[in-house]
Amino acid sequence: MNLLVCGGAGFIGSNFIRYMLGKYSDYKIVNYDKLTYAGNLENLKDVENNPNYTFVQGDIVDLEHLGKVIKEHGITHVINFAAETHVDRSIHGGCKDFVLTNTLGVQMILDAVRNNSLQKFVNVSTDEVYGSLELDEPERFTENTPIEPNMPYAAAKAGGDLMCRAYFATHKVPVVVTHCSNNYGPYQFPEKLIPFFIFKLLKGEKVPVYGDGLNVRDWIHVVDHARALDLLLHKGIPGEVYNIGVDNERNNLEITKMILRLMNLGEDRIEYITDRPGHDRRYAIDASKITALGWTPEYTKEKFEQGLKETIDWYLGNQPWVENLWQKKKDEMNKFQNDLQRSQEKMQSAT
Repeated sequence: MNLLVCGGAGFIGSNFIRYMLGKYSDYKIVNYDKLTYAGNLENLKDVENNPNYTFVQGDIVDLEHLGKVIKEHGITHVINFAAETHVDRSIHGGCKDFVLTNTLGVQMILDAVRNNSLQKFVNVSTDEVYGSLELDEPERFTENTPIEPNMPYAAAKAGGDLMCRAYFATHKVPVVVTHCSNNYGPYQFPEKLIPFFIFKLLKGEKVPVYGDGLNVRDWIHVVDHARALDLLLHKGIPGEVYNIGVDNERNNLEITKMILRLMNLGEDRIEYITDRPGHDRRYAIDASKITALGWTPEYTKEKFEQGLKETIDWYLGNQPWVENLWQKKKDEMNKFQNDLQRSQEKMQSAT
């Protein structure tokens, strides 16, 4: 397999590359990444000299460059992690970039796969395209759940998913779409809840919890996600959608208190803030389709606290990575914090 990994310098993509290089000694991997705010080559410092690994800077919207890279490296398979993912930015900072990358970018990859007759394309999407579930209902998202996104980010991701469906139906492009729940683990950019809270606590600051903190997500370790994607690259059926989750539903307040406890800090470090617009109440994944294909998670619901402790310990034990991220991404990090503060002030004034 000669694998093109789009968006491989980000959190999930870099963990996936490291996993694949460790498992397959005869696979060639090309990391194709634009290196926007969440892209960080420091995530792959330990494999940058691996002879089976190559980095190419590029934008998935650039079809000509994509085609050139595919031909030069004899690419046979593609997996796409490249995406604008920060929900708050899509709400308060405009969503043009989200549509360009998450919808048009996916279409460009589909064209590249079709033009070059590649064997398979896995498009990594999100459970947020399904919309929201109520806290007290037993239902979970299945592959047949209607797509009803409630936020611009999720709508842009849904656009990419629908392009995949259309290209398979019309052109028989061998594409598989995945919808995964919230990931956690090492190397995550601190716009997401767990690393954001860890970073703020390391700086002696309080952690902001939206609303009542009872919004529920299904949390999966990033390595389990990588293992699922590995399986789908090999055995996923083109034209199919697969949900990926571990039945590990936790509300944000529970996650927050667990982080504080594992870091030996008190609940006085919690700051409740105005809820964000369109904040989905609950996500829950039915992953029976992929488990029937042979995938089982290592970090089950019962091992979540262990996985979270390992994640916190990783950040605490990799202070140079943390400091380098703050220095290299200072402008983006400050913009993120300022955007969050401004959005909170707007919502508070509106209420």
